[in-house]
Amino acid sequence: MATQPEGVPALKAEIIAVKGECSAGHGVGDRLQVGCWDTGGLCGFFYHDIFPNMNVMQFGGKYPWGSADEMTLECPDRDNAVTIRIRRV
Repeated sequence: MATQPEGVPALKAEIIAVKGECSAGHGVGDRLQVGCWDTGGLCGFFYHDIFPNMNVMQFGGKYPWGSADEMTLECPDRDNAVTIRIRRV
C-alpha cells in the first residue's frame, strides 16, 4: 500500500449528517483520516465520488466558491445521503 509523501498535508474528515441509513455503516460523529493514498475506511462509492475534491485540497488547490482548508461534501446515494466535512491539517 502506498504511503503519503512527506510534506503533503493530511486530511481529517468527520461525518456530520446522515439522511436515512448508510449501507456502509457510516454514522454522525465518525472521524477518519483520508487522502489520495488512503480511503480511511470510507465507502468506496463515496471515496470515488469525492476523490477529485480531495486531490485539489491535498495539493494546495482551492475552488473559488469555498475555503482552501475545508470542504463539505455529500455521498452519491441521494436516498441515504451521508455528509462529510474534510479539513486540511
